[in-house]
Amino acid sequence: MQPRTVQPAPGAGPLARAFLTNRTSGDQVRVNIRALANVAAVRKEKRNGRDVLIVPSATLPDDIVMNGILYPADEIEKSYRGLDRTPAPLGHPSINGKFVSARDPEGINLGWIGAWNENIRRENSRVFLDKVIDVERANQSDGGKAVLAAIEKGEAVHTSTGLLCNLEAANGDVEHRFTARNIEFDHDAILLDEDGAATPADGVGMMVNASGKDIEVINSSLSDAFDQEIDWAGTRLIEAVRRKADSSKWQELKTRILKSLGLDASERDPSNNRKEDDMAVSDEQFSALSAEVKTLSDSLKPEALALAIGNAVAAAVKPLTDANETLLANQKAKDDVELAGLVEKIVKANLLDEPEAKELTLNAARALAKKAEPGTAAPINPAFRQTKANSGFAPPKAEA
Repeated sequence: MQPRTVQPAPGAGPLARAFLTNRTSGDQVRVNIRALANVAAVRKEKRNGRDVLIVPSATLPDDIVMNGILYPADEIEKSYRGLDRTPAPLGHPSINGKFVSARDPEGINLGWIGAWNENIRRENSRVFLDKVIDVERANQSDGGKAVLAAIEKGEAVHTSTGLLCNLEAANGDVEHRFTARNIEFDHDAILLDEDGAATPADGVGMMVNASGKDIEVINSSLSDAFDQEIDWAGTRLIEAVRRKADSSKWQELKTRILKSLGLDASERDPSNNRKEDDMAVSDEQFSALSAEVKTLSDSLKPEALALAIGNAVAAAVKPLTDANETLLANQKAKDDVELAGLVEKIVKANLLDEPEAKELTLNAARALAKKAEPGTAAPINPAFRQTKANSGFAPPKAEA
């Protein structure tokens, strides 16, 4: 069977559209997916006697569509563990304008700042991971110092997941044109002030794969994908509200016109026995009808229609917002109960005193409480304890 050429989705950038227009089913591509790290939840730890920073981040949600490519949940499920223990370079390493794997020796040499990815998991239909940054190693390069400075200031730190996949042409009337298959994660990079090395912000570039073959690269952004979904839904909603408003206004106008002419709008057929002079419209009736038409016309102006649409959207979204707040509140209550139990366990085991134990996050308390179980390590030496006052970083918020 011959490969089928397809057209790109309307939301793709101009260069990405040109690229996708010439793609056929089965092509392998490299995709860089940009997201935002959770700098507010950064924490500091000691590992093997070395200071490290832990930066939580997230990438691919299930069934997201970006640049006309669908990333199915089942394909993500099969591949996401491949991100574990991958490099977290500063930017996507490239040589002579072409991307290379972050695991390639030259790629490591170009982008390594002592950071890697771990604690990969899939929760709430999305992939989450932690970036571990060795502070001493990061301080040995200008790029590493810039990352540490941005984190300390609370500035925006973006991430970009580099992956390889095969494009499978989509069938049927769907919003995407390709489905990503055989996903292979290469790395999850740290970005400060760039969209992706050696590529246009909304376009494509080139990469040399493991076999030495040139393949093309697409830059995508999760925030852009979410914006496109919201825009699509909002546009459909506005069109539906406008059609409904226009229809109801016309019915109202039609009824008033018929009544002004002395006709009953509910009758299927006006009486054929009326005389011609009965059908005549007086000047007063015409003036009244003109005034009513003007009033209806004013109510269809963009300002009034926008207000009506805004009120309708707010009313539709409120139940979802209320339900989400309830879920968050319930989860927080459960977390607080669990944390209190863990604190009590930690204090009883003489691992920490009560004030220190109460400053722990839920995840930290879970990890430390394991040391209170029979056969675990001895209590932590107080010299290695860190508090909010001397760590330089605020304790992370409890996870929802």
